[in-house]
Amino acid sequence: MSDAVTRVSAEIEGKEISLETGKLAKQASGAVVVRAGDTMVLCTATAGNLRDVDFLPLTVDVEERMYAAGKIPGSFFKREGRAGERATLSARMIDRPIRPLFPKGWRYDTQLVAIPMSVDHVNPYDILAMNGASAALMISHIPFPTPVGAVRIGKIDGNFVVNPNEEDLVENTDLDLIVAGTDEAILMVEAGASEIPEAEILDALDIAHEEIKKLCQIQRELAEKAGKPKIEVEVPQVDPEQYEQIKSSHGAALDAATQVEDKLERQDATKAVEGEVLTQYSGDPEAETYSENRQKAQLAFDKLEKTLIRERIAVQKKRPDGRSADEIRPLSIEVGVAPRTHGSALFTRGQTQAFSVVALGTTREEMRLDTLGLETAKRYFHHYNFPPFSVGEAGRMGPKRRDIGHGALAERALLPMVPSQEEFPYTIRVVSDIFESNGSSSMASVCGSTLSLMDAGVPIKSAVAGIAMGLIKEGDDYIILTDIAGVEDHLGDMDFKVAGTERGITALQMDIKITGVTFEIMSDALSQARVAREFILSEMAKVIDAPRSELSKHAPRISTISIDPEKIGLLIGKGGETIRALQEEFESQIDVNDEGQVLVYAADGERGDALVERIRAMTKEVEVGDEFTGKVVKTTTFGAFVELSKGTDGLLHISNIAPGRRIATVEEVLNKGDELNVRVVEVDRERGRIGLRLADDPDIAGKSVEELSAVGSGDPGPPRRDRGRDGRDRGRGPRSDRGRDGDRGRDGDRGGDGDRGRVRDRDPDRPGS
Repeated sequence: MSDAVTRVSAEIEGKEISLETGKLAKQASGAVVVRAGDTMVLCTATAGNLRDVDFLPLTVDVEERMYAAGKIPGSFFKREGRAGERATLSARMIDRPIRPLFPKGWRYDTQLVAIPMSVDHVNPYDILAMNGASAALMISHIPFPTPVGAVRIGKIDGNFVVNPNEEDLVENTDLDLIVAGTDEAILMVEAGASEIPEAEILDALDIAHEEIKKLCQIQRELAEKAGKPKIEVEVPQVDPEQYEQIKSSHGAALDAATQVEDKLERQDATKAVEGEVLTQYSGDPEAETYSENRQKAQLAFDKLEKTLIRERIAVQKKRPDGRSADEIRPLSIEVGVAPRTHGSALFTRGQTQAFSVVALGTTREEMRLDTLGLETAKRYFHHYNFPPFSVGEAGRMGPKRRDIGHGALAERALLPMVPSQEEFPYTIRVVSDIFESNGSSSMASVCGSTLSLMDAGVPIKSAVAGIAMGLIKEGDDYIILTDIAGVEDHLGDMDFKVAGTERGITALQMDIKITGVTFEIMSDALSQARVAREFILSEMAKVIDAPRSELSKHAPRISTISIDPEKIGLLIGKGGETIRALQEEFESQIDVNDEGQVLVYAADGERGDALVERIRAMTKEVEVGDEFTGKVVKTTTFGAFVELSKGTDGLLHISNIAPGRRIATVEEVLNKGDELNVRVVEVDRERGRIGLRLADDPDIAGKSVEELSAVGSGDPGPPRRDRGRDGRDRGRGPRSDRGRDGDRGRDGDRGGDGDRGRVRDRDPDRPGS
């Protein structure tokens, strides 16, 4: 085993991308380390045992290692588990352009593995992994015919950028376009966009392909320097004589069977003809040559079926279900299907049916992301489910890689239209369950998601619709198909999914199986897709043309209030005591950020409104004229202290506790813990004093703020013991100097009892003293 290290590199938009082999993982069939900046990805390709199967046994795994970004996994076990969404989507992007290029006879177990070793959060690892997987295949003995390169195109400040920085992708781009291909043709496109015109997408693809050629060149260079001899593969060949025999004996029957319009009936009819062919041309089941004869008959039958359907579509311009090239299957659209959900829709196009449902939650229910990317959470996400009954089969339930990919595509299509958290402070989950499928279920889920979001009252900026396009090319004849069905997808040369609004594209996914797809054909496909998208949008608008003005009564209510950041501590309380008590009292949830934005989540509007008012009262500056319902927290000889909000008390003077009569003590009327409605009549910020009157006190009824200030609280200042050294009040002498015949005041000469009463009246804490 050689210890020589081989390195090649290319400059892409001013950044070096290098490929190195010979140092790591030398027991793999092929191993390459791809590097850009400080991001490094180890990519391996390994061939295992020969399988007796009739398909390509290829597996692609992307294994995120959190150490690459200096992180410890957040799970309970503190180690990486099943691949997350980003790793799964990266694996699919490696698989899709590579799989069609393998020779038809390759039946060895083949595994491609990509492990990010270092992530600098400048250069995303997914593009490096795509190039590295192809390079590992090129230097291995696996008979992979040609290199595949991949780049990303962003649009930042109006300009296209090749392989933009990760931070720009998260915050500052109108386009995230991933393109993979050979030096001859584009094979795969995956994009999210903010209503980008079709012409700009084509310009971006052209730019991408020029850079892809450079990456393909360095892979060829690496293979020349360090590549292993390739294994010879015997490609299964159809026996021309047997093909003609089957065509003669069963061609007419197969032609009729493949033209049955209903999907299941067409499948049954085709299966019946297939069974007859295999029975007739496989020979005696007991013979040693039976298996070989059956395989040969199967190859001939498959070729005949594919040839009949493709020629009928491309040359005769006749589709299996009888539609014209640009015809969309019949649409059926409903909203509000599931009454207890927050929003729901049923979108049916031909034999494809998507049931989409919205669930709204609090920001605490957002999806936490434990990945190697910069994003740590998502507040809008879409999940797609494809149960086996949707195609008339029995099988395993649960999300598969395809389901994750389709869900991400629909999510990407709607994301630019989802309101910001400031506009709509909810976490939004959309689920699309496919109840029937005959092609283009992912685009049906885009339409269903739009409808369910509008039904839920989510203020999306514009409606989004999606359509799947196809291409069948026979020689110089080709046809672009709108709204492809399953058989057209399976036997076609291109699967082109486009989603967007009336103004432009928001998501794009394209897989091309041949090399002869020109930019002119792609331009025609995009134009045809736009017409179809606009038609579907118009049909959707007939059912619901804008988001509902109110949320479902079953949806949680979220209210927003801004408070002084200095009051955040008051709202939270010691050790969170205050905020927890409020949440328990109102059966709600409160979130507050450092800027003082408070989000209140309640099960219904009544409780939410009440809690918002409580928070507003707690945190606002007390002003003259404000009314409060407070509890008596302390009684004194001169009045009662009433808690207006947590940490803020006001004084209700004893003279105002019982309007119209005099009381000797506060406790005659009030006790600690009593609740009462009060109104602020005095605020002395310098002395930190708040004066109160009862809200129903006739003396303040109907008075303005200025008038209330003039009325006052009846509290002339601190209690008598603080007034003077000898207890003198307002210049009057001490009580010891006042005999029965002493100063009797304005009321003239009174007897002894009168004198004693007058002394009580001159209590500084009483009116008129």
